[in-house]
Amino acid sequence: MSSDAITLAFTGASGMPYGLRLLECLLRADKHVYLMVSSPAKVVIATETELKLPSRSDEIATFLTQHFGAAEGQLQVFGKEQWMAPVASGSNAPSAMVVCPCSTGSLSAIATGASNNLIERAADVMLKEQRQLILVPRETPFSAVHLEHMLTLARLGVTILPACPGFYHQPQQVSDLVDFVVARILDHLNVEHSLVSRWGA
Repeated sequence: MSSDAITLAFTGASGMPYGLRLLECLLRADKHVYLMVSSPAKVVIATETELKLPSRSDEIATFLTQHFGAAEGQLQVFGKEQWMAPVASGSNAPSAMVVCPCSTGSLSAIATGASNNLIERAADVMLKEQRQLILVPRETPFSAVHLEHMLTLARLGVTILPACPGFYHQPQQVSDLVDFVVARILDHLNVEHSLVSRWGA
């Protein structure tokens, strides 16, 4: 399952609607998703959305499966020290990983190979196995430290995709802005979608 799965991590940056919408779209596209939610991310979810996530990983999986109407077993959720998870080893690594939203703290840890928790380890696995890794930072302004970490990762083949929605599609509501960014992520994952119109179409 791992080679066809997509890993998704929520970290403690503002912009949780991006991550939740991405999860919804991946599940609707019949993708198997490995999800990790950091403790700060849970705080952000409670602040930015009306969702009240349970505390345990298996309960989060059940809650989100029901919330998005996913198939049973389609979504697996792993805790920060669940080192036997498939995402923790290159021998069973998924095809792609997205960190959305990606905090600058997570960006720093990934750039330096910290691997202090499962999210950081999973990203480190993607780097060493030369698999697809997409980071969606949501911060402003960026400091020189942030930019240096981004450059380091970009040179390693990581896609840095900031949560910067465009306006040429004339968005009418906040969800249109969210969909713009999620559409770009899905494009890079080669997942079909109809969230926004193509340029020139």
